[in-house]
Amino acid sequence: MAFDGSARSLWAWGTVDRFPDEAARRRLAGMARMLTGGAEAALLPLPRDDDARVPPARVSPPPALAALASTDPHDRALHAHGRAYPDLVRGFRGDFAAAPDLVLRPASADAVAACLDWCAGARVACVPYGGGTSVVGGVEVAADRRGDFAGVACLDLERLDGLREVDLVSLAVRAGAGTRGPALERALAEHGLTLRHYPQSFEHSTLGGWIATRAGGHFATGPTHIDDFVEAITAVTPRGVVATRRLPASGAGPAPERLWIGSEGALGVITEAWMRVQKKPRFRAAASVKFRKTLDGATAARALAQSGLRPANCRLLDPAECLLHQVALDGTAVLLVGFESVDHDQGPALARALELCRDHGGVVASGPTVSDDGDGAAALGGGAGEAATWKKAFVDAPYLQSALVSIGVMADTFETSCTWDRFETFHAAVTAAAQDALKRTVGGGLVSCRFTHVYPDGPAPYYTFIGPARVGDELAVWREVKAAVSEARHVNGGTITHHPAVGRTHRPWYDRERPALFGDVLRAAKRELDPAGVLNPGVLVD
Repeated sequence: MAFDGSARSLWAWGTVDRFPDEAARRRLAGMARMLTGGAEAALLPLPRDDDARVPPARVSPPPALAALASTDPHDRALHAHGRAYPDLVRGFRGDFAAAPDLVLRPASADAVAACLDWCAGARVACVPYGGGTSVVGGVEVAADRRGDFAGVACLDLERLDGLREVDLVSLAVRAGAGTRGPALERALAEHGLTLRHYPQSFEHSTLGGWIATRAGGHFATGPTHIDDFVEAITAVTPRGVVATRRLPASGAGPAPERLWIGSEGALGVITEAWMRVQKKPRFRAAASVKFRKTLDGATAARALAQSGLRPANCRLLDPAECLLHQVALDGTAVLLVGFESVDHDQGPALARALELCRDHGGVVASGPTVSDDGDGAAALGGGAGEAATWKKAFVDAPYLQSALVSIGVMADTFETSCTWDRFETFHAAVTAAAQDALKRTVGGGLVSCRFTHVYPDGPAPYYTFIGPARVGDELAVWREVKAAVSEARHVNGGTITHHPAVGRTHRPWYDRERPALFGDVLRAAKRELDPAGVLNPGVLVD
């Protein structure tokens, strides 16, 4: 199966043309020895699409849906997995046993309803699918559940795309759920607007996926979770359509759209949404600050979060994270600080922020830089020095993970949040759990941490672990490490997920984290909205 360079990779993150060539993989193998404690990395033969093993389809679409359906094996393989570490490993092996039996591509809410009606009647599990970037097992039916259904249909929402309405007075827009991040931002830019939501998956993920998973954007404070931007949604359920009212705020009972924000496709299919947008920022200011100790940087980040300054970027990288992404090589922790505004100079805000950092032992490493160019360079933390290096690393990280899989290196991330009073103890326990699990399974490796978001009451730490893979036994090792760090998060008072969602990977700890009675409420909602139980079975509730 031949593709042009911009085609989506069957197993790796992103597009085929972005995957490193052999020379780049050799350089990466050399660096990996340093990251994994001296273990030798080997270039594994890259998989060919023709070697993908896709099981025969168990069901066929009815005549009424034939024009929307695809049973092509390659198309089904493309929709088999998300892009978590175990997904990459299975894809690299050519294992696409999780492929859906067919892919449905509705182009309207009525067509979505028709698909759900057939799935419920035919006992076919229906998995809503946006950009396929899930890293929590959110887009496949678990192997032990597939036998409960006659088949599995992937409901790809790519045709439900586009900017449909713009309200320049209220600063809100209506857009289709299948609209990918870059396409949405290009359309908004024509009106001088931005959603200002940049998850790491921005290049490939969709508006509907962001809403269904309660995605977190890049910005450290203020409006950053997709929740903050949703004004109203339209969702199609097996029982009918729910369209919430456009309002800036309301005290009329629990907000109905909140039931579908974070529902992960288990309670209905989000088809479009009204989103709060803003004018594109013009004024920016940024700097990076070094700290001898990570905990000193964390104290400075807390001071910033509680100061009322609301920095757009307040990202703390510990020394291992700085080493991993080549931000700093001198053993210091680095705090990246940035501000932006539509209408006023951000220099004074940055100056005050740097004062706070100095109060906690920080030394300015680069900047301050102040601009009013309005070109969006800082949208993902760009700028000069450490910030520019970090921006590139942030965008490239998922591609790096795929490349590491191809040289026999295990690399994955996990994130959480906790209150400031718990952070020091929490961080020590979680880091120790990750290091102990790596030592027990593969002899050791690297564990790093950064803050993705900071709130007045606590940070959102994001951890990376890297170690040599036991080729052929990668998934067993990953499961052991993942379980250890997940348990550490839970028992030390953190959440099992801050922004990538629950999916199937986090279900055991999510079930323990949420109040038991709330679990009963979710199950009741599931029974009412999805009586046949066909919508993305296994996520959130059974």
